[in-house]
Amino acid sequence: MSLSERQNQILNWVQQVDNLSIEVLVDKFDVSAQTIRKDVNQLADLHLVRRQHGGITQMSTAENLPFDNRQYLNGTAKQKIAHMLARDIPDGASVFLGIGTTVEYVAKELIHHKDLQVFTNNLMVAAIFSGSPHICVKMTGGRLRHLHRDLVGADALESIRQYYFDYGIIGCGGLDMSLGLLDFDPDEAILSRVILESSRCTVLVADQFKWGRKAMARVKAFSHLDKLYTDYVTPEQSALMAEHKVHLKVSEASVVSNNA
Repeated sequence: MSLSERQNQILNWVQQVDNLSIEVLVDKFDVSAQTIRKDVNQLADLHLVRRQHGGITQMSTAENLPFDNRQYLNGTAKQKIAHMLARDIPDGASVFLGIGTTVEYVAKELIHHKDLQVFTNNLMVAAIFSGSPHICVKMTGGRLRHLHRDLVGADALESIRQYYFDYGIIGCGGLDMSLGLLDFDPDEAILSRVILESSRCTVLVADQFKWGRKAMARVKAFSHLDKLYTDYVTPEQSALMAEHKVHLKVSEASVVSNNA
């Protein structure tokens, strides 16, 4: 199944404020309590939120949702972000594709490129290119994280450090106006740091709902990015990217206000 727009909004909202009551959700969306309970019960059955008395709370801030669960989140926005980025990647480039479901969307958009050299620790990315013999794919070593379908650890880091890529493309767990990029696990964070350090052009793909999301492991400040591909930014976020000299690429209608 895919989530409704309202369920996506509920899920992204609870990740930013920790918990939400049924009453607040009814007022926000102007629907019946029965409709909201159906929405949140489906989210809870998918292990995307936890039920609590009178409402819901987010899952742990110390660990990201499993890969299968994250595939439900903001799929349309991720696909548009990926399509926009793929148009900017030239044939013949060397590309590292990191952890995350948005990065998986990028891989799907790159399958018709010619003479790409793709490096990845993401098992889903490797599977996407398995039917594209015209694209050279190399995987890192590392320890398998079964729930997230990726490779991490010292062997993965050593594999990455052997190369210098044209493009290093990463996702993240959260974005903070002061701290920059965040992730849920130190293994994820250090791997993303090494990808950024090993790339000529550093690229973050992140939908709007990563802002304010409570992940605990620090990755890098925004100044370590060359480009951010996203679906929506506020004027404050746009100004922050300009301050850090990050080239902003927005898939929807440019910059909008917080009240839009």
